[in-house]
Amino acid sequence: MQRKILGFSAIEIMVVMAILVILAMIAIPSSLARIVKTQVAGTIPWADVAKEPIEESWKVNKALPADNKAVGLPSAEKIVSNFVTSLVVQDGAIHMTLGNKVHPKIQGTILTIRPAVVEDSQIVPIAWVCGNATPPPPMVVKGENKTTIPDEYLPQSCR
Repeated sequence: MQRKILGFSAIEIMVVMAILVILAMIAIPSSLARIVKTQVAGTIPWADVAKEPIEESWKVNKALPADNKAVGLPSAEKIVSNFVTSLVVQDGAIHMTLGNKVHPKIQGTILTIRPAVVEDSQIVPIAWVCGNATPPPPMVVKGENKTTIPDEYLPQSCR
């Protein structure tokens, strides 16, 4: 009388393990990119602290502020969060250096948010241009874009 063998053979277990490893290798990089994109997107609201004073300066003075002091902000290294190590206003542009608890792939990179204006009409509200994005015509972007974050990690609105 023959006995029925129950269970898995070693080769079957190895095949299942190989499949799981392949699936993990596919899933891990895509989830890391999603985490990094989420962290970059999480820094964008920090620019709001400088946007209102910059907009006010444009409306009242017909000029964009030169630095943090001109908009009434503390020095750059004092404006920090979990993802931002400094926030600098330079000629109306807002430059945020990423750090602290961000993923190592974007440690020390910069995200710039620049004002786009209609030069001969201060009544038109400022449009804010994130990263490498372009402004809507006929607006002109002011300030230098110092964004160093790779495009693959920037939100769609910043490319």
